[in-house]
Amino acid sequence: MNWTAFSAIVPVACVVAAAIAAMTAEAFRARGERMPMAPLGVVGLVGAAVASVLLWDQNATSFGVVTADNFGLFVGWVIIAVGVLTLAISGPPVDRQRLPQGEYYALVLFATAGMLLMAIASDLLIIFLALEIMSLAVYVLTGLKRQSPAAVEGAFKYFLLGAFASAFLLYGIAFTYGMTGSTKLDEVGRLMAAQALAPTLMQRMAVGLLLVGFAFKVSAVPFHMWTPDAYEGASPAVAGFMSTGVKAAAFAAFARVFLSAFEPLQADWSPLIWGVAAATMIGGTLVGVVQTSVKRMLAYSSIAHGGYLLAALLSANAIGKGAILFYLLVYAFTNLGAFGVVAMMEAPGRANDRVRDYAGLGQTRPHLAGLMTIFLLSLGGFPPLGGFVAKWYVFSAAVAAGYYWLAVIGVLTSVVSVFFYLRIVVMMYMTDVDRDVEVPAVPRIAGAALVVSAIAVFYLGVLPARVMDWAARSIGTIF
Repeated sequence: MNWTAFSAIVPVACVVAAAIAAMTAEAFRARGERMPMAPLGVVGLVGAAVASVLLWDQNATSFGVVTADNFGLFVGWVIIAVGVLTLAISGPPVDRQRLPQGEYYALVLFATAGMLLMAIASDLLIIFLALEIMSLAVYVLTGLKRQSPAAVEGAFKYFLLGAFASAFLLYGIAFTYGMTGSTKLDEVGRLMAAQALAPTLMQRMAVGLLLVGFAFKVSAVPFHMWTPDAYEGASPAVAGFMSTGVKAAAFAAFARVFLSAFEPLQADWSPLIWGVAAATMIGGTLVGVVQTSVKRMLAYSSIAHGGYLLAALLSANAIGKGAILFYLLVYAFTNLGAFGVVAMMEAPGRANDRVRDYAGLGQTRPHLAGLMTIFLLSLGGFPPLGGFVAKWYVFSAAVAAGYYWLAVIGVLTSVVSVFFYLRIVVMMYMTDVDRDVEVPAVPRIAGAALVVSAIAVFYLGVLPARVMDWAARSIGTIF
């Protein structure tokens, strides 16, 4: 047996093995016994990271449908970082909400495995398979708080709309296969290039259907309806995992399909993505302004940031391609850190999720308030944090590509979004303490994860050049 044929899927296999180990440990756990489920997941994710390092620059291919190129490996490292941080901040919410540990950690790992496979898939059917592995696990994670009506409602909406979007994606794959006789992206790209001078109606339908499917997964307007309810109903750690890991995997597949296989049809799909990007930035920002729930505000913030990423994807020049990966990395640390603080705010029997619940946090929990301030200012694009540099690259790419109005919309929506980020900062430092709100002590592991995220945000804001160059070279190997 030629074992090198399996090398590209070794990172995915490491995470799947850890998920199976967590399930097995849960099955043999005695009632009331505590078992270290999260460390099992960390071992699997570290194994995946080591395997990814060894695969760098190898362009390993498994069975012609999975390619561990540098682009997929870079996204994989982002996803692995999201997975490790999610496991680190999951302890307090799992204990307080009495979630089934084995199910929770196994589902997080299975979803992570789906994300990793989605990042390195070079075949439309494998992308769809990976997307469903990821999605099914996240659907269940969203509704794992079975006693919570909000969680059940959010999971149900997410599942129904997700199935609807999956149908669009599958029809798009079917149309693509009908035109080209293949689902492999390199072959599809060659055949599309040969027919690009006279695009057919079926080609345009394939592009439109695939665009709808991917737009749903990245929470783009008008396919974002599930996002605020799912984020509000889910545990904060799960919401952070969804907003970062799912978005990273979906954008990896989105970029690989549209900037590679369907690049010859860019004249047809670029106006559609321009409109979706503009609507996403505007809709996510304006609706986020009126939110009183921090989780819903971060959900609409996530929608708006998806619009910035679409602008980078649309620009597709030397700056824009690298900006996609750099933005995903910055956003992963920033948004997961913000949701991590929300998770630490939860108390038994009370979510402490309203903006007013953060009143006086700078006095009662100064370290937690300081971390939240860093993450919120980065989301708002304040220097010298990573969010500012990421937005600078995106808007620079849009201007260089000639999308001046899209850059103007991005800058204006960023300015407006500062309002709802600073509103929480003002509440934490300039409002009297709410005596009815009790914030539990932060466990050391979760606190360390938040500090690591904050350090990463500062590093990416102060010294971004090396990481940006690394990102540009990674994505440049295939586009």
